Amino acid sequence: MSSNRVFDCIVIGAGVQGSFTAYHLAKGNKKALLLEQFVLPHSRGSSHGQTRIIRKAYEQDFYTHMMEECYELWSQLEKEAGVELYRKTGLLVMGPEKSENYQQFKTTLQKNKIPTVILTPDNFSKHISNVQLNEGDGAIVDVTAGILYADRALKTVQDQFQMLGGIIRDKEMVTDIKPGPIVTVSTTAHVYQAKSVVITAGPWANRLLIQTGLQLPLQVIKINVCYWKVKVPGSYDLKNHFPCFLLTESEESKEHIYGLPSNEYPEMMKICYHMGSETDPDNRDQQKDRSDIDILQRYIARCLPGLHPEPAVVETCMYTLTPDRHFVLDCHPAYRNIVIGAGFSGHGFKFGPIIGKLLCELSLGKVPSYDLSPFQIKRFQANIKSSL
Repeated sequence: MSSNRVFDCIVIGAGVQGSFTAYHLAKGNKKALLLEQFVLPHSRGSSHGQTRIIRKAYEQDFYTHMMEECYELWSQLEKEAGVELYRKTGLLVMGPEKSENYQQFKTTLQKNKIPTVILTPDNFSKHISNVQLNEGDGAIVDVTAGILYADRALKTVQDQFQMLGGIIRDKEMVTDIKPGPIVTVSTTAHVYQAKSVVITAGPWANRLLIQTGLQLPLQVIKINVCYWKVKVPGSYDLKNHFPCFLLTESEESKEHIYGLPSNEYPEMMKICYHMGSETDPDNRDQQKDRSDIDILQRYIARCLPGLHPEPAVVETCMYTLTPDRHFVLDCHPAYRNIVIGAGFSGHGFKFGPIIGKLLCELSLGKVPSYDLSPFQIKRFQANIKSSL
């Protein structure tokens, strides 16, 4: 086989996780190929869109610990590329004061000494205008949180990967993966070989894994990404220091509702429901369910009086959920040189730099920088379908 089709590692899927994996490989002087089935850039998966929330506020310590280094890696990429990727806004976390979910957020922030501000019903409106705090709700601000410029970040890491000598091939769908000491990957255009392969294919992960005799319990759902027009210009604006927010639960729903200040579209706030309806990633527009939008409308009408309670713009994204909503970061149970990054469950974008580092380490047979036991495949043992 021609040497220009032989690599140290092939990464399949050029979303944020795959792109950062390829970037870390190239930084380590490895010959890496990044494959993408669609023409780049595209909006068909889970990594597109102008903004994402970045935060240290989490229910679990292990995510908060990972985010400490992740902030440093995002900053490092900004400096390397000379591009702004992050803007601090703070994250307002709200939820029933006595609920387990809200208390987990608060405890993790305080235990890990993350800079915070606690708001009370008495002083809430002085700090946060145009938001109605539910009776009995607590409120705490993760001061370190903010906005990631997602599309810009994805392009930046791909550009840096190529500057380091990495190769991207888009519009090449993988049609076959043959495991072995050297893995052979066939696409619609070429056949490649590598010492290791990393699969970061998002909603299409199981369609690739079946070629290796494995199926994980992954559920693909369509998310309606909604933008709501403000009634008074500037009232929910990034420039006026309105924060991102996360509502752990409410009378409308037990799922999270999250929002970002007006930024992407003039005078529109991005507010979304952290759940959707199951879909086929290749036929996602056939999924017409709007029950999530109905929930958002009721919440906005009740608690965000400065917004028109009808979305002005609705876009689409996909989540790939695991049963416990934690990631999959592991080697294939039968082939250690096939590494899997999957099931990012709608909260993985901010972790891109650290996940890329971890998947790179796994692909090189190194000891991972973090304890990956929460992300191992064996936790799904009863739900794994294998033909090995």
